[in-house]
Amino acid sequence: MASWWDSVELWVAGLPFVPQFAVVLAAMVPVCLAIAYLLDRTLRVALRVAGRDRIAAREAAVPAAQPQRIRKEAA
Repeated sequence: MASWWDSVELWVAGLPFVPQFAVVLAAMVPVCLAIAYLLDRTLRVALRVAGRDRIAAREAAVPAAQPQRIRKEAA
């Protein structure tokens, strides 16, 4: 496994910049998306367990107080 990884690393390092950039993007974009998805799901579950999502939903459901209108008196 280590020799295979070394050969892939040497192959990528030996490429010119533009193909090297394309290969790295093709590999890293799906990996980064998967990590972001897993972090999102993990934090969603952790916040649900901690009760933070219910508190935020309750605060969002309470309507803001309407400002009182000031009437001008005729002099």
